Amino acid sequence: MNPKSLSLRHKTSLKSRFTKGFLQALKRIHGQRSRSPNVSSPREMCRRYLSIKIAADASMASAVGSRRAWSRALLTKIRSHGAPRVYKYSARRIDNSKKKKKKCEDGEEIGVNSEANELRKFVPGGEAMDICSLLDEAAHYIKCLNTQVKVMRRIADIYSAA
Repeated sequence: MNPKSLSLRHKTSLKSRFTKGFLQALKRIHGQRSRSPNVSSPREMCRRYLSIKIAADASMASAVGSRRAWSRALLTKIRSHGAPRVYKYSARRIDNSKKKKKKCEDGEEIGVNSEANELRKFVPGGEAMDICSLLDEAAHYIKCLNTQVKVMRRIADIYSAA
């Protein structure tokens, strides 16, 4: 088997694992809908939106498994139902206050860590990562989010055509 086919198979496998888990979660959410009396109330719509968002996140993190820090952090957050996040800090974490700041073309100082801190807000578990790990996890997380969007669009297209 050549490396290209292995790579393609892995991507398909991730997509199919996500799709299977997400469809099962949607089926479970749909079953809960029939029991709720006020289906169109704003509160119920918000609850359903959050349920679908959590289902999509949990399905993607489960499809990736424990290989990635972002998936472990996301599953931990979902399982704890929004409890305050507790992270173990990496031994490689460095003191950000002593970093030199770079200057833009117009002379404005920009700290490399200020951009990294902004990125840490978007990557689950990013607060506990050193910059190299953060960039690697962010790249993988973005790739998985892209896969998630493609699958969800395809599901929406299929059900809107029916």
